[in-house]
Amino acid sequence: MENGFHQIWVYLSTTPLLGLTVTLVAYQAGMWIYIRANLHPLLNPVLIAVVVLVGLLVVTGTDYRTYFDGAQFVHFMLGPATVALAVPLYQQFQKVRKSFVMILVAILAGSTTAALSAIGVAWVLGSSQETLLSLAPKSVTAPIAMGIAEATGGVPSLTAVLVILTGILGAVLGTWTLNALKIKDWRARGLAMGTASHGIGTARALQVNDVAGAFASLAMGLNGLATAVMLPLILGLIF
Repeated sequence: MENGFHQIWVYLSTTPLLGLTVTLVAYQAGMWIYIRANLHPLLNPVLIAVVVLVGLLVVTGTDYRTYFDGAQFVHFMLGPATVALAVPLYQQFQKVRKSFVMILVAILAGSTTAALSAIGVAWVLGSSQETLLSLAPKSVTAPIAMGIAEATGGVPSLTAVLVILTGILGAVLGTWTLNALKIKDWRARGLAMGTASHGIGTARALQVNDVAGAFASLAMGLNGLATAVMLPLILGLIF
């Protein structure tokens, strides 16, 4: 039976749509669990999907390139999905305009803190310079983070993994952390989630509150811009 399953998988793995299909099924399964657990942050659907897909690839011995050949359509849709975040932002435009100065200060502080704290902790733990450069942009959305890593001497593939882990941790622990700090302003909560954990954290903020989701969307975009401009300058001074 096991040998038969392996042969079937080898045959199916040559089909380009297999990667897309298993990705969508894994995410939908994660979402089903997430909804029935009343949106419990520890059961984030992205986290569940990642665990399922990694386990499947390991068990079947499928390399990542083969999987990505079929799943790349999901990667392509990241662009339109990011643009679509402008909708909740537009709906909260008046609140955003009134908080413009606060937003700029928060984004600049958050962007700098995210990069320097990651570098500092990794340096204390003895990480190599290449790892430090790969880790620095981990709070920015993946395409921007990978571009920064490549330009500064990091490893883009490592940065991509760190970005995903950062987003998942932000989505899982962000609400608890903000509650523990007794931060009740939805604008501040949204800015924190979007700045610290990019798209995955923004998705979590949208599920919790519309205002938080709008501010998280704005924070994700502005943090990407701020990091792309400032981080190479900061790294140039450090290294």
